[in-house]
Amino acid sequence: MSGAPEPSDVRATKEDGVIAEAARTARSGETAADGDAVLRTDKATIKFGGLVAVNALDMAVRRGEIYGLIGPNGAGKTTVFNLLTGVYKPTSGEIYFQGHRVDGLRPYEISRRGVSRTFQNIRLFAGMTVLENVMTACHRHARQNLLDAVLRTPRFAKDEREHRDFCIELLEIFNLARFKDEGGTSLAYGNQRRLEIVRALATQPQLLLLDEPAAGMNPSEQDDLLNLIHKIRDRFGLTILLVEHNMKVVMGVCERIQVVDYGKSIALGLPHEIRNDPKVIEAYLGD
Repeated sequence: MSGAPEPSDVRATKEDGVIAEAARTARSGETAADGDAVLRTDKATIKFGGLVAVNALDMAVRRGEIYGLIGPNGAGKTTVFNLLTGVYKPTSGEIYFQGHRVDGLRPYEISRRGVSRTFQNIRLFAGMTVLENVMTACHRHARQNLLDAVLRTPRFAKDEREHRDFCIELLEIFNLARFKDEGGTSLAYGNQRRLEIVRALATQPQLLLLDEPAAGMNPSEQDDLLNLIHKIRDRFGLTILLVEHNMKVVMGVCERIQVVDYGKSIALGLPHEIRNDPKVIEAYLGD
């Protein structure tokens, strides 16, 4: 039996494979010129009673970039993710994705437009296998209806076969296919994190939001994650927005970084600029 590849290995698929086709589909939707914002917020604000959790946030994430959002605990980073994905509706301000206003839409409507996310706390389905966890994300691409599912029609069978093949190919890319029949929550912690990313990719997004993907990882797993994020962006033609506390990961993978403190943006720039910004050092990084 041959040795298993290292966790950081992301094996290539054939150009005419299901995954390659998904990547081509993602790239075909790129109508804006390079440098145009795929995601933009305009003075996005949310208040909970007298607490301003996000304060007039302006953000512009360019198509195809890996963009970092950092700040101290309680700065409002995950709240920003909840605004972007429709969990919360802004008190004021606007949010645009692909040039279309999305604030006020429900989470499933924003997902259908091409936005997917992972969570700070792993949220796998405990009663499902690894494969079933990923297949739950394929429902928005299904062509079957309720009657097809009840009667097990040929359309239902074709849908299920295509979704299964697609999800297995995704799992193979991330070296998780050998676990496909095991319980999702029985995996080692690092693999559970990877499985969450696979499930998010199964929605075939244009924009992937990663909420603290390095949380709880050891240094070796963090190194693997750096490599993995770059390969995800390149293989699937994605834009990635990353919230992360681990500065090694942020500085190693992000092309631009925005810093928030008390819900307000205090800095935006390249990694070396953020590392040396006095306001950032004071608010977040420390002396």
